[in-house]
Amino acid sequence: MAEDPARRRPTLDAVAELAGVSRSVASRVLNDAPHVSRSKREAVERAVRQLGYVPNPSARALATRQTGAAALVISGEEPSIFADPFFAQVIVGASGALEEADLHLMLCLAASDRGRKRVAELLRSKGADGVMMMALREDDPLARIAEEADLPVVFGGRPVGSTPRWYVDVDNTGGAREATEHLLSRGRSRVAAICGRLDTEAGRARYRGYRDAVLAAGLDPFPPREGDFTESGGAAVMAALLAEHPDVDGVFAASDNMGAGALRVLRQAGRQVPEDVAVVGFDDLAVARIADPPLTTVHQPIAALGREMARMLVALVDGQDPTPLILPTRLVVRSST
Repeated sequence: MAEDPARRRPTLDAVAELAGVSRSVASRVLNDAPHVSRSKREAVERAVRQLGYVPNPSARALATRQTGAAALVISGEEPSIFADPFFAQVIVGASGALEEADLHLMLCLAASDRGRKRVAELLRSKGADGVMMMALREDDPLARIAEEADLPVVFGGRPVGSTPRWYVDVDNTGGAREATEHLLSRGRSRVAAICGRLDTEAGRARYRGYRDAVLAAGLDPFPPREGDFTESGGAAVMAALLAEHPDVDGVFAASDNMGAGALRVLRQAGRQVPEDVAVVGFDDLAVARIADPPLTTVHQPIAALGREMARMLVALVDGQDPTPLILPTRLVVRSST
């Protein structure tokens, strides 16, 4: 029996595989879209000739709507975003993964109503092939905008109170729990927490990890105190803790920036670290390594967070249905404990 010719017709996936490129790159080459390198364009053209590929008309019409760009939307205040090395690493990771897929990165800051309107218009007009969203806070309008979007959206970190279909996150609760357990293992019994923003899932999850570890040790957790993930915020909370609880002997700071602020206040108060008060941070940023003393911290793979967000988005653009991803953390022990 003769084989059905339709079953032998080469596919776009076969073209992409033979050319050594992603499906979205192959599609853009076939539709003469911009933003494809010369070497990849030539590889796809060779694969088309070798396989005898003929584009499907309906698929070709859909592919012509591709823009060759992906947007990273960050909900936050502009000065703090550009000053925070966390977001710089996320951008580097995402940019590298998008470059591999020949997609350009668009950075959108949406701290104001005007910024959010621009993002909404970007989604409505399909000005990008897909969107990555980060730093969403509780009741952030961007979460609703993303739900209504007719574009693939990947979240970096889960929004408060919801679990989107596609997201990449880190094990915030597990990392905070390990950090607190480390302090307790050093014989500390009055361990306080300097929290990040509690209108973010990361802030809440890291406090949960701290609280779980303290309760498991049969101790009473300190109530949450917000330090806003900043050095000045960490310093302010540390000063208040010393004034109200002079017997505190351990501190879990939910970010390295806040941990650095706590170290500064302890030094000014004449407290020795770690002899009098042991301190652990979270992130493993450069500030942790150059702190005085160097800060024990929870390493989270920040660049990998951006990279995996971008890879997940590329998979969606290519018509796949990836599963959510939780990245692991690990404790890095330094002199502050």
